[in-house]
Amino acid sequence: MRYLTAGESHGPQLTTIIEGLPAGLLLEAEDINKHLARRQKGYGRGRRMQIETDQAQIMSGVRHGKTLGSPIALVVENKDWTHWTKIMGAESLDEDALDEVKRKVTRPRPGHADLNGGIKYGHRDMRNVLERSSARETTVRVAAGGVAQKLLNDLGINICCHVKEIGGVVAQTDGITSVDEIKTLSEQSEVRCVDPAASEEMKAAIDQAKKNGDSIGGVVEVVVEGVPAGLGSYVHYDRKLDAKLAAAIMSINAFKGVEFGLGFEMAKRYGSQVHDEITWSEEQGYARKTNRLGGFEGGMTTGMPIVVRGVMKPIPTLYKPLESVDIETKEPFTASIERSDSCAVPAAAVVAEAAVAWEIAGAIIGQFESDRMDHLQESIERYRAYTKEF
Repeated sequence: MRYLTAGESHGPQLTTIIEGLPAGLLLEAEDINKHLARRQKGYGRGRRMQIETDQAQIMSGVRHGKTLGSPIALVVENKDWTHWTKIMGAESLDEDALDEVKRKVTRPRPGHADLNGGIKYGHRDMRNVLERSSARETTVRVAAGGVAQKLLNDLGINICCHVKEIGGVVAQTDGITSVDEIKTLSEQSEVRCVDPAASEEMKAAIDQAKKNGDSIGGVVEVVVEGVPAGLGSYVHYDRKLDAKLAAAIMSINAFKGVEFGLGFEMAKRYGSQVHDEITWSEEQGYARKTNRLGGFEGGMTTGMPIVVRGVMKPIPTLYKPLESVDIETKEPFTASIERSDSCAVPAAAVVAEAAVAWEIAGAIIGQFESDRMDHLQESIERYRAYTKEF
């Protein structure tokens, strides 16, 4: 299972093509659009989210509400395109017209892909870089993740996300363990945090950062229940599922770290305080007394909930811009200002959820019979029975 995205931030649309889904999966546009709406919410979002109302159109691969087994094409329109047609149009322009194109970027912004991308591809106008490197691309990543989540839900696998920390304010999550409870509490919060007191402190921190012309980052967590044991592989390094999840999290714009379970806290503990003791019962089968390893051993799932966290750096587009150098004159300047959020951590949690959902769905498709949805469901159920009785 794979997908490819295309589109620029201020181009006419964003597109993704998904390949490898089984035939017979029940899929409607609303299964995708509800996640796109979640991505657009969040305290600290900028004016772009007031312009766009992201809705996916299913252009192929689905007929009468069921997947066909052929590639699925999804399109999300950029409504802001109407203001950028001359700047971002695909039509050729002569040299004089090119010189008149507005919003040319020759001053790379620290923390962005601008300068490195310009060097790599030879772009003297770094708008050619920032239009694609923009987090706007995550719109269709969430769309693809929404399709993956529909597949997982129909297989009895439940997934959620929430915000653990923003700007040093840490949520208290003791006693909140189930995915359903996390979903309910986090969706009630403007910062997607399950701790009401911490939510208010996070909002205050975001307000202060915005007042200072600055930005603020944080930590998001994704939890997945119902994944059977043995998904992934210990045999080959590139088939370890936790490694794939780590790569997926790190591929999200502005994410700079990832951990599972106790994560970096493990470095401070003894082995007896880290590893999860194994139990067995006739009702449940194999389980662990704790879940400090976040649902993974040896690159494979244990059957316990998957718990993965990612750290998002503060967005580097600031309203008190950092110093940079003009690539034409080599003179120092303050970096270009592009419309931006002061905090996108709540939205990034939804992107992380989509990225994790996609990798888990892909691992399932790769491990079980998956040409037909009914066969996949039967295969998963047989495997669950086997792992319980092993």
